Amino acid sequence: MYFIFNLLDGERGLFSYFAKKNNLNEIKKKEIYYINKIDELEFKNSLLTTNLDLDYIETLIRRKFFFGKKNETTYIISNDN
Repeated sequence: MYFIFNLLDGERGLFSYFAKKNNLNEIKKKEIYYINKIDELEFKNSLLTTNLDLDYIETLIRRKFFFGKKNETTYIISNDN
């Protein structure tokens, strides 16, 4: 009875193994998400430093400062509930 209980429960038991395996999978998913986020930020940074991309700068100005061109209508859509 003692050996069966320790096989299933405890620090090195079967239930603990599955919980740790689940935690490992969640951490790997987070790692992939953050690696992709870093790659995206490095790409955006390269657009602003090495090869100045005027289209990207225009997109930033439009998004951050709500700036538009002459005779252009700008709509602001909020997602507030």
